[in-house]
Amino acid sequence: MARRLARAGAAFGAAFTALFAIVTFTPLVKSWSTLLAGEWPTAKGDVLIVLSGDMVDEETLGVNTYWRVLYAARIYREGGFRRVVVSGKEAAPVMRDYLIFRGVPAEAITVEDKSTSTRENALFTARLLAGEAGKKVLVTSDMHMWRARRAFRKAGLDAVGVPFPYGRKLGNRAALRWGLFVNLLAETAKTAYYGLRGWI
Repeated sequence: MARRLARAGAAFGAAFTALFAIVTFTPLVKSWSTLLAGEWPTAKGDVLIVLSGDMVDEETLGVNTYWRVLYAARIYREGGFRRVVVSGKEAAPVMRDYLIFRGVPAEAITVEDKSTSTRENALFTARLLAGEAGKKVLVTSDMHMWRARRAFRKAGLDAVGVPFPYGRKLGNRAALRWGLFVNLLAETAKTAYYGLRGWI
């Protein structure tokens, strides 16, 4: 019994060491994020859809959401959009305020503040934009884009995905790769769950 436990402990230690080396010292997480992002098209269109991510508290955007909104403000200025939809129950009003601060006209912004998941982002935004003409462009993090685009398509809204390179940026720093690895595992599990439920 003791030998069996020792062998199991040694095997676990070797596996963990190998995993640690792969995550920390190879481009695994950066490549994984890039794969989930898909294509990186030119960000031009008519309606810009920005999905929320994390929040620090009711008034403060989390890092992921902050970068999505900052990226969206730049896309808005360069892409000729006439309308922006920000989607997410707690984050959307704060996202709107930040977009206004970054120069997006208040009258161009529509707030969708009921959704609590990617699926609900898609369903509620699709209802808001029912019958809206023009090219739709979806902004979210690179590692979230694969699931988000397919959830929107399933909801009846086909949008071009323009990912913010969140995972690709974090993947450039060895100290941040383990946190990104955990997030990628969670995103992959959510994607599998969405697939099983028929939501993508």
